[in-house]
Amino acid sequence: MIEIFSDDARRDPFPLYAQMRKFSPVLYVPPPFDGWLIFDYDTVKQVLSDHALFSSGVPAPRHWFVFSDPPGHTKMRGLVSRAFTPRMIASLESRIRKLSRELLNSVVERGSMDLAVEYAVPLPMQVIAGMIGIPASDWPQFRTWSDGMLRLSYARTGGAEAEKSVGEFRAITAEMSAYLQIMSAERRSHPQDDLITHLLEAELEGERLTHEEILGFLQLLVVAGQETTANLINNAVLCLTANPVQMARLQKEPALLSSAIEEVLRYRSPLQWMMRTPKKDVQLRGQLIPAGKLILPMIGSANRDPSQFPNADQFEVGRDPNPHLAFGHGIHACLGAALARLEAKIAVPDLLARLKNLEIEGDGRWEPRQALHVHGPAKLPVHFTPGPKLS
Repeated sequence: MIEIFSDDARRDPFPLYAQMRKFSPVLYVPPPFDGWLIFDYDTVKQVLSDHALFSSGVPAPRHWFVFSDPPGHTKMRGLVSRAFTPRMIASLESRIRKLSRELLNSVVERGSMDLAVEYAVPLPMQVIAGMIGIPASDWPQFRTWSDGMLRLSYARTGGAEAEKSVGEFRAITAEMSAYLQIMSAERRSHPQDDLITHLLEAELEGERLTHEEILGFLQLLVVAGQETTANLINNAVLCLTANPVQMARLQKEPALLSSAIEEVLRYRSPLQWMMRTPKKDVQLRGQLIPAGKLILPMIGSANRDPSQFPNADQFEVGRDPNPHLAFGHGIHACLGAALARLEAKIAVPDLLARLKNLEIEGDGRWEPRQALHVHGPAKLPVHFTPGPKLS
């Protein structure tokens, strides 16, 4: 496996990305990976956009609709999108603010905390768990499932690590299936205003979703629905503390909050790559990629491409325009993007207002999340001057 997947490279992959864009924008990695990495903005966008040529039907868990093509993908996305309408997202704002306040209340007087473990991860986890209908007493189990499923990205590395990640995912799937059976029986007897009930009642072209289809969607939501947001919040803190001039500008000009969030998404993209496979042989940047081979469009590299972004390696809270690809592009663009943005727009001002003089502890060698495709810390110790405790 090339160095791009080591812990050091995952903390700071951007110098390597720059080398690859210059010398090998389309790079083949031999077995056990046996696939192609795409590094430049234009080609990454092409691969993400052209679903007629580049299939999303890659080796992945069954019934995760993001790993499917039209017409099946179109049907499932249309159904699932009902849970992510602008009205539904807006209705969550007060709950997100309440959760953020409570999480910070529990730590603000200490003057230090693990921002990842105690805030950035539990905030979106509790939001998603509430949407699904998972009771607070089951949140620890929910967190364990999420962490385990993230490690499935190691399945392409080969060897014992790959075998372990696949075995763990199978065990989690069995546990979640049994859990869903119990919840489904409860919701059929006593419907609630939650995703479980809505999915059980939904019809797709006159047919109800199967147990396996609902399970697949919930697994996807457990992972994608919280991981992206957790990394977005953590990465916002990394970006702002490393760029105090930009932090001061944001605090002085709060109207820049939206563009600052977009810049975090570009500068430290929570999701570093996606997976595609060409339906036929294709030439990309002078390289012939055979049909069926795995392709990783490297979003984290595309979003630092200087041909698209002036001063690409500078973090600028007022950057405009900012056509980053952090949430993908085309028909597979992230359904939960609006929710992730909303949570970040609540979290970042809360953190800056209540954790005064916020600084990262240690030498910056934070532990990466246990998934090769995401970018962000598993732990992020910080210290600060305590701000107000709110009721």
